Amino acid sequence: MLLLVSLAPPAPLDPAFTFAPLWHARVHAGAESPQYFQSGGLASSTPGSAARGSDPSLVRGSVIMRPDDANIAGNVHGGTILKMIEEAGAIISTRHCNSQAGEHCVSALARVERTDFLSPMCIGEVAHVSAEITYTSKHSVEVQVNVLSENILTGAKRVTNRATLWYVPLSLKNVDKVLEVPPIQYAWKELEEEGKKRYEEQKLERLVTKQRNGDIIFPVINPEPYTVGYSQSSLIHLVGPSDCTLHGFVHGGVTMKLMDEVAGIVAARHCKTNIVTASVDAINFHEKIKKGCIITISGRMTFTSNKSMEIEVFVDADPFVDEPKERYRAVSAFFTYVSLSKEGKPLPVPQLVVESEDEKRRFEDGKGRYLQTKAKRQAQMQPLTQQ
Repeated sequence: MLLLVSLAPPAPLDPAFTFAPLWHARVHAGAESPQYFQSGGLASSTPGSAARGSDPSLVRGSVIMRPDDANIAGNVHGGTILKMIEEAGAIISTRHCNSQAGEHCVSALARVERTDFLSPMCIGEVAHVSAEITYTSKHSVEVQVNVLSENILTGAKRVTNRATLWYVPLSLKNVDKVLEVPPIQYAWKELEEEGKKRYEEQKLERLVTKQRNGDIIFPVINPEPYTVGYSQSSLIHLVGPSDCTLHGFVHGGVTMKLMDEVAGIVAARHCKTNIVTASVDAINFHEKIKKGCIITISGRMTFTSNKSMEIEVFVDADPFVDEPKERYRAVSAFFTYVSLSKEGKPLPVPQLVVESEDEKRRFEDGKGRYLQTKAKRQAQMQPLTQQ
């Protein structure tokens, strides 16, 4: 997907897109013509950016969703949205990290927090992405991203996605060197304290996730329907130049799109109906994937509720071109899918048949995540119902 960017004057944002820190970006992945963008002079608010004559934190654009962005039912692939979200985060974080004089760098995606797909996007609708830096530590950047869908026939708009991403700046001269991040200005002190708490939590979670990354999916001969082995799937991909950043490592958005494809295949095999991505738990990028690697994206069903399916997806990399070494786990995440009727209504999900002790353990772990998410959602909804 081609990414076009143009500097533009600040535009009024939808209230759902507004954050307190004074850092905004409007980003779009996929526009095909410069006529989608407007340019203009801009007063600089980014440290060190005055010498460059423009504010590198402001970009905006729009794209219409096409048939090749969607499944057979016309719903846009979750992976397409994830790729757009990551491109938005990569632009604003890389621009910010290069906003002061010093060694040039490019931002690498380290983690994506839970991402909810609030509403399916359809062919013919226009996608708008809004991204904002909300916290910086010494070596990382937190970016909040929202996706807005617009029906250009009726003018109706709705928020379809919200996501939080973490990036680290890597030197262009030395890919193993992590550079320092320029600090941002906060509207008030509490925002910085809350950001620091989120930073510490995700750092701990990344460590815990990496420690449990040893599983391998093996093929099952003549599996029974609705078992884990029946729907499990794998995809093998050779990493080429078009998949990579300036460093020669895979874009996080490319990886997430492939992961969503595999998760979608698992869900479709289990249900044999139209399925859509409902949410993605934290996606952890444990190690970089280099150009020339062969990556295996594997997915398996871990849990089913009455109307949702949890699918574990992980990415293993086999380097063999420049520096042959052992296969390693690069990325891992849990995707949640729902089954839909032809009218777009939720359908009951066939219950997963678990057989081995490991499958039973993973099912209970998935159930715990499901109940925890459900409790959080109810807690968030409670203040709204009391108004």
